[in-house]
Amino acid sequence: MLERRTFFTENGAGWRLALHRYRDPERLDARTRPVVVVPGFAMNAYILGYHPTGRPLAAYLADRGLEVFCVELRGQGHAHPISGRSRGRRFGLADVGVVDLGAVLDAVPRYSALPPGPVDAVGCSLGATYVFMQAAWRPEAPLRRLVNLGGPLAWTTAHPVVRALAQLPLGLPAMRGTRTLARLALPAVARVPGVLDIYMNPRICDLSRPESLVHTVDDPVARINFEIARWIRRRDLVLDGRNLTADLARVDRPLLTVVANADGIVPEAVVRTGDETIGTPATARRVVIAGDARTPMAHADLFISDLAERAVFAPLAEWLTALD
Repeated sequence: MLERRTFFTENGAGWRLALHRYRDPERLDARTRPVVVVPGFAMNAYILGYHPTGRPLAAYLADRGLEVFCVELRGQGHAHPISGRSRGRRFGLADVGVVDLGAVLDAVPRYSALPPGPVDAVGCSLGATYVFMQAAWRPEAPLRRLVNLGGPLAWTTAHPVVRALAQLPLGLPAMRGTRTLARLALPAVARVPGVLDIYMNPRICDLSRPESLVHTVDDPVARINFEIARWIRRRDLVLDGRNLTADLARVDRPLLTVVANADGIVPEAVVRTGDETIGTPATARRVVIAGDARTPMAHADLFISDLAERAVFAPLAEWLTALD
C-alpha cells in the first residue's frame, strides 16, 4: 500500500524545506536508489502527487518499487520561512538550486529506508536546471542518475510570447494570488481554441476540475523572474560569474532527457541543450520524445495528460530501475 509522509529540513538560510516521501513497503526494491523529484518555476510538489484521470508520477514510480521524495524548496508549497531568520521572498535561482536542493539531497538519507549512497534526481522544468546546478556547481552532491523532464539549459530559441516577456525590464511581473487567478481564468480560457496550446493540450488533459489543478501553482518570485528574463536574453545562465552551460560540459553522470514535442514554454531545442552539453558519453544518455504530429504534447502534458503514464512515466521508471 502506498505510504506518504512529509518531512522538513532546514537550509541554513532561514527556511524549512519539505520532502514528501512516497513508497510502497511491499514493493520497495532495495537495489534501487532514492529518487528526488524537483518541481520547477511557480510549481510545487502537488503536481507530482496529482493526476486528474490516472496515477500521478509519484505513485507510479512507487508502484514500480522506487522510494520517491517530491521536494519543495524556497517559495514552493509547504516550504516556509523560520520566523525572524529568513529574507522573505528575496532569493534567486542559485539560492534555490544550490543551497536549497543541496540541503535536501543531504537530508534524504535521514528519511530513506534504502542503504546510504547517492540518489537519482529528476528535475521538472526549471527543476532540471536546479539539478544541473547541483551536478555542475556542487561537486560533492550525492547524485547518481539525472533526469531532465522538459527543463532548460541554454535558451537557443524561445516561443514569441516567452521572448516578449523576457524583454520586459524585470521579466514576468511578480504577483500574489496566482492560484486564485488561475482558478477563475482556466474554465474560460480552456474553451478558446489554441490559447492553452503553449502550455498544455486540452484534448488530452481533463480540465473539468480547475480547483484541483490550480493547487499546482505558486506565486512567482521577483528576483527569479528577473534572472530568467536575463538568462533568455543572453542564452546561457550566468550567476556569480559561473556559466552553467560551460560548467555542465565537465559533468559525467548518466542523463535521461524527456521532451514534449509541442512544448511552447521550453521548446524541444532548448530541452535538448542539456543532453548536447553534458560531458557524459552517449552510451549513458537517452532522449525520449513525448507526443507526435497526431497527438502533440506540451509542457504540462508531461505530468497531467492522459498520455503521461505511457509517454513519460514508463520510460522514466525504466531508466530509474535499471541496475548498474
